[in-house]
Amino acid sequence: MEWATEQGWRSLVLPGRVFDIQAFVPGSLQRAQRLTVYIEGDGLAWLDRHTPSFAPTPVDPLGFRLAVADMGAGVVYIARPCQYTFGPSFKGCQQKYWGSHRFAPEVIESMNDAVEQLRRRYGASELVLVGYSGGAAVAALLATRRSDVAALVTVAGTLDTDLWARTQRVSPLQASLNPKDVASRLASLPQWHFVGQKDLVVPGSVLTSFLMGASGQDREPTRSPVIQVMPGFDHQCCWAAAWPELSRRFAGPAAGH
Repeated sequence: MEWATEQGWRSLVLPGRVFDIQAFVPGSLQRAQRLTVYIEGDGLAWLDRHTPSFAPTPVDPLGFRLAVADMGAGVVYIARPCQYTFGPSFKGCQQKYWGSHRFAPEVIESMNDAVEQLRRRYGASELVLVGYSGGAAVAALLATRRSDVAALVTVAGTLDTDLWARTQRVSPLQASLNPKDVASRLASLPQWHFVGQKDLVVPGSVLTSFLMGASGQDREPTRSPVIQVMPGFDHQCCWAAAWPELSRRFAGPAAGH
């Protein structure tokens, strides 16, 4: 992606058993005790309401723009399976993986392996997972699998996929995992959730439902999640412009170079 190069970031393909995952990392980053991992949204999953795309690479990679705007240190970005990959790296890519299977167990396993590769590469001992839109669902599901996640941050997050499908009047993601089902396992994890007050793609009710799931009996919450509803914001506007300030709220310690 030319824009990534212009920002001083470089491409990194993370090989996996099922999918190869595209990452972009700052060219200057060498080590980071705390690694902040941005996870992209669903991208161009559909051409219209009835036609799936041939590949889910986003037209406007808002998740990546948030990563570039982050004012903390040790920031990296990973795309979702089949985004930005081509040729041999497009292996395993079937349309179901940006449709009904977008959060399938094999998808989450592949994303977890990609995150682990980045953690090892930069020597990180803890992670902050930041997910935009569908990337928030991936981040939440990953957080339940790992013991090194220090915080979960979501932006316009699809955190209850069943409710989201009903509000959008689309078919349920029956082959996918639903973050709400494991929300109670994240109750003690520090969380920041950002919601657009005018977001009609992922309305605030989706976050509310997820947080209600987090009040289950598996684990008593030790802290309340930080929830910020942004007036005038929708699913795309105006996150990137505001992110330098918003990201300071969960920024970790400086990375080593």
